Amino acid sequence: MLQVLNPATEEPVATVPAATRADVDAAVARATAAQRGWAAAAPADRARLLRRFAAVVDEHVEELARLEVTEAGHTIGNARWEAGNVRDLLDYAAGGVERLNGRQIPVAGGLDITILEPLGVVGVIAPWNFPMPIAAWATAPALAAGNAVLLKPSETTPLTALRLAELALEAGLPEGLFQVLPGTGPVAGDALVEHPGIAKIVFTGSTRVGKSIMAKCADQVKRVTLELGGKSPNIVFADADVEAAAAAAPMSFLDNSGQDCCARTRILVQRSAYDRFLELLTPAIEEIVVGDPADERTQMGPLISRAQLDRVRSYAADATEHAVAIRGKAPEGPGFWFPPTVLTGIAEDAPCAVEEIFGPVAVVLPFEDEADAIRLANATEYGLSGSLWTRDVGRALRVSRAVRAGNLSVNSHSSVRYWTPFGGYRQSGLGRELGPDALTAFTETKNVFISTEA
Repeated sequence: MLQVLNPATEEPVATVPAATRADVDAAVARATAAQRGWAAAAPADRARLLRRFAAVVDEHVEELARLEVTEAGHTIGNARWEAGNVRDLLDYAAGGVERLNGRQIPVAGGLDITILEPLGVVGVIAPWNFPMPIAAWATAPALAAGNAVLLKPSETTPLTALRLAELALEAGLPEGLFQVLPGTGPVAGDALVEHPGIAKIVFTGSTRVGKSIMAKCADQVKRVTLELGGKSPNIVFADADVEAAAAAAPMSFLDNSGQDCCARTRILVQRSAYDRFLELLTPAIEEIVVGDPADERTQMGPLISRAQLDRVRSYAADATEHAVAIRGKAPEGPGFWFPPTVLTGIAEDAPCAVEEIFGPVAVVLPFEDEADAIRLANATEYGLSGSLWTRDVGRALRVSRAVRAGNLSVNSHSSVRYWTPFGGYRQSGLGRELGPDALTAFTETKNVFISTEA
């Protein structure tokens, strides 16, 4: 059994049976049978059922949000957005079902066409930091492309996934088409990855685990999409609106308590604006409301677990006491709380400056000029996201081209939109999710040549 704790109180809220390898085998068999009928259904019928699924999710947004607050410690405002994002992803994917077109390619002696066919059964291994939306990133387009989906949520956050599976059946999706298998990584996760009946694995999580999954998939030449870690830069040039950049900086790394692969935890500020930026950042950090995630006023909740709290503490402890430039407030007592923290005066290659902490801790480093900013921005093994603040359009374009990351924002911290592609460079992952091409990532391309010669 998996025990689910409320991160804000440390109290148990549910126990859930953990899937075994035998459970995975049985689920694959059910999914394989369901997928055949689903793929054979008229595209309009698949689209209609996915829109119905979206409508049912919409009817239960508040319920799903409250579950997310309880199991993940997300603020209620964030949790409502996340449940609504599942609805929007299903709607968006449904719109692509009837536009999943092949091509007609000019050739000599006949007609050549391509056909996009579903892969079969897709395994999705979702993380605990955004349990609902990240699961839906893969589930919605995979279903739309005609596949079945087996979803393994994190063992710490299985409740919203289980409820979504119930809502899928309520909406009329066929039995076995979308199944949720709560369980541990070494048992249920490995069983999905190693099962010959799974055509593709979509994994979001740590780079270390992602590498292991990729190696196991290679043995079967199994398709894989990986969304892994990040250590994203927030580059502030002296010619930027420094006041706006400082005002936006706190939630760029404190949203979801910093448990976000896109968190802008490396704040790089041009030296001539450095002191002014810190002067403005200090009150902005100190005013962040950390507390009960169910309270509408709360901006930051707890970390997910005791293990994650210990991890964040270890990174903060590595920095000397004088390096803590700004520290906000956090509740005391039960719960996995850590205050908003900003570190300065540390080496640019210190562990807290280059490794993913996955908590509400950022470092501020000065840079001299554009070339120095680019050097620092690229001085980690990751390349997922990032921001840059400048009034110079030419600079914005030059730096965007030079920073090795998959998702960049200018004068903004927005990284993820369901209608644009998302994914990372280097150790941040492999492949892209979301956007107009999301469905094609769950298809095989078949080429057919028809001779017209007599």
